[in-house]
Amino acid sequence: MSRFNIRVMFADDHPVMLLGIRQALKEVQTIAYVGDASNSTELVDKLNCTECDVLVTDYGMPGGDYGDGLAMLSFLRRSYPSLKIVVLTMMDNPAMLNVLLAQHVNGVVSKSDDVSHLIPAIHAAYSNGRYLSPAIEEMIGVRTGDKIAGIVPVMLTRRETEVIRLLGDGLTVNQISERLNRSKKTISGQKISAMKKLGITRDIDIYKYVMETGLALSSTITME
Repeated sequence: MSRFNIRVMFADDHPVMLLGIRQALKEVQTIAYVGDASNSTELVDKLNCTECDVLVTDYGMPGGDYGDGLAMLSFLRRSYPSLKIVVLTMMDNPAMLNVLLAQHVNGVVSKSDDVSHLIPAIHAAYSNGRYLSPAIEEMIGVRTGDKIAGIVPVMLTRRETEVIRLLGDGLTVNQISERLNRSKKTISGQKISAMKKLGITRDIDIYKYVMETGLALSSTITME
C-alpha cells in the first residue's frame, strides 16, 4: 500500500449514509476504505482487527456496547490513542460543539454541509491538523484561517455549574434558591450568565447539555 493511502473506516447507524459515504470515499485515490460499522460494538470489533489511520464516525450512534457521543469518543481516545477521529454530526449547539472539540477530535463535519468536506477533514486529521466544515465554523464563530487548535472550552464558574446541573436535573430557580441558600435573583443571574457562555437560549437546551456532557467539566470549571 502506498504511503499516500490513508486507511479510513466509517461508522454510522443509517444504512443510506453508510452506502453514500462508502461510495464517495472509495472514489478518492488517496484514501483506502478499510471498513464500516453501524454501532460502537461493530466499530471496536473492526478496529481490533483492521489497521486504520482515520475514523470518520457519526456522533449519535446508539445501540452499541460502548455507547455513543462523548462516552464513545472518550473510550476510543483511551483505547486507540494514535487513531485520528473525524466526527460527522447534525449537532447545532455551540456549547456542545465546544465540548466535542475539547475531546481532541481531529475534525468535525456537519451533515448539513456537502459530503465533499470529509475529504479535506480526513487529510487534515491524517496530518495531525484539525478541520471544521463551514457550518461548524459558523456555529462556533471561527473564521476560516483562524487557529482552530486554539479553541478553548467554555469556562463556567463553580456556582454557574451547580445551577446548570440542578436545572438539568429538573429543579426550578425557586427550588435551587432554597437548596443552595442563595437568592432567586442570584440564581437567575448565574443561570443567565452560564447560558450566555454556553451559547444557548432555551431551557430545553440546558437539559440537552447536561444529558450529553454529564457536566464533565472538571477541567473547565473556575472558581469565582
